[in-house]
Amino acid sequence: MKTGMLKISPGFEEIMPPEYRELVDNGPYGKNYGINDLGSYKELLEEHPLCAGCGLALSLRLTLASLPMPEDTVIVGSTGCSALAFPQVALHNIHSLFGNQNAVASGLKRALKLRFPDKEKDVVVIAGDGATADIGLDMVMQSWLRREKITTIMLDNEAYANTGGQESGMSMQGAVLNMAPTGKKFPKLSLPEIAQTCGCAYVAAASPAKPKQLAKVVRRAILVAREIGPTYVQLYSPCPTNYKFNPKETVSLIKQREKEGLYQSKEYISQEAKAFLESMEVKK
Repeated sequence: MKTGMLKISPGFEEIMPPEYRELVDNGPYGKNYGINDLGSYKELLEEHPLCAGCGLALSLRLTLASLPMPEDTVIVGSTGCSALAFPQVALHNIHSLFGNQNAVASGLKRALKLRFPDKEKDVVVIAGDGATADIGLDMVMQSWLRREKITTIMLDNEAYANTGGQESGMSMQGAVLNMAPTGKKFPKLSLPEIAQTCGCAYVAAASPAKPKQLAKVVRRAILVAREIGPTYVQLYSPCPTNYKFNPKETVSLIKQREKEGLYQSKEYISQEAKAFLESMEVKK
């Protein structure tokens, strides 16, 4: 997208909302901002309707701040808590049917490549654990097996959080939720390992408790997807509403879970992806 398209037409400056004027004057488009620049520019997501202390909202904010080229990025989302925030995101984004997001993203990426053969257009799927690991797992895995050049980011809050607190495939075994009062009966799905087996060139697990690590893996995933093939990032994003912990303790809870071994950051890079990332470092 040409950044000139964002400019306000002459004569309309004073009637446009101040938030929009600020986004045009001081937004991140075409400026190569990153996580270290947060607080110095108008962000792509500020106000949102998600719960206080929502790990998903924090992960989404940091993810948006880590996009290599926000002006040339299209996000494909799905039903879930994140869908409530996307209307407030200052990026092209599509809301797909529940679980259908990777199929939509696959077609979109192919169409953009035909329409703009000489321009990079990043297609990034951002969805919750229900859309990614349960209802949409078929479409997700098939996009990986086809080697679609898209990035899939799961916001893993370990529950169907916006529909009453049902267990999901990503809930831990024994987790007690509003609609799982006796505890979940089977283990958490190991989706990073499934992604690796299905051919993802880059796979990572991170959390908003370590913003710089989160930014690094999101950026790497998008860059690798451009050139090599599908990539997957899993962001641990605990839900204070359904897991009933103090909203201000979200980050400290993540750190505690990591100490206990209940959550682990990880990174898998294929040999081809590793060579590509090393070449990118040399060019800097």
